[in-house]
Amino acid sequence: MTTPELAVKCRQLVKTYDTGDQKITALQGIDLDIHMGELMMLVGPSGCGKTTLISIIAGILDQDSGQCDVFGVDWLHLSSKDKLLFRAQNIGFVFQAYNLLPTLTAAENVAVPLIINGVKRQLAVRKAAELLEKVGLGKRAESLPSQLSGGQQQRVAIARSLVHNPRLIVCDEPTSALDHQTGIHVIELLKSVAVTSDRALIIVTHDARIFDYADRIAKMDDGHIDSVAVVTQHSQFNKEVEDVT
Repeated sequence: MTTPELAVKCRQLVKTYDTGDQKITALQGIDLDIHMGELMMLVGPSGCGKTTLISIIAGILDQDSGQCDVFGVDWLHLSSKDKLLFRAQNIGFVFQAYNLLPTLTAAENVAVPLIINGVKRQLAVRKAAELLEKVGLGKRAESLPSQLSGGQQQRVAIARSLVHNPRLIVCDEPTSALDHQTGIHVIELLKSVAVTSDRALIIVTHDARIFDYADRIAKMDDGHIDSVAVVTQHSQFNKEVEDVT
């Protein structure tokens, strides 16, 4: 059987933060492969390095050392301008804090990646409104973020990550503010849109309700990948994952 092409290849990634009094090593030599057509979930206790890892994969942070290739491109070999362009064309990111622009409507927020990629504003907003319908917010397209609940803002952020058809979607706790039914709907939408032969999806989560939607789950602790396992529904591995999140 042919091994799927790699979407992401991480080798010996190290990242430290200088807090003034001391240096904290968030990643301690991470090796991780993510394949095309795969939904990879990262799990582990708070502070173990999950968000740092996906931020490097998405080109938001630079590592101190090591290699991170996305679709065969090494982030460190790109200029700042080329990095912005590559990210705009290839990456969708769902931030845990949503990062919506407060003066823009829900539809305008979702349209931002399209506009950055050169789509005319009117068409971009129309496409955004269509996607908001799919996440159950068709009637809130003209609402400002301040007029939306936390769960609704989260769905706007998810729609924004999908609207420009990126090849890699990276999500930080995408279902944390959602009720069970909405959370399952959103994860099914993410998987149906993102997991195709030429795309990949990475999700950081503590939400045991969605573990069965993963193809593989990587368990992290203290800046390391402890294990990576293929997911089978209701497997003992899933139970073990629940115990550490």
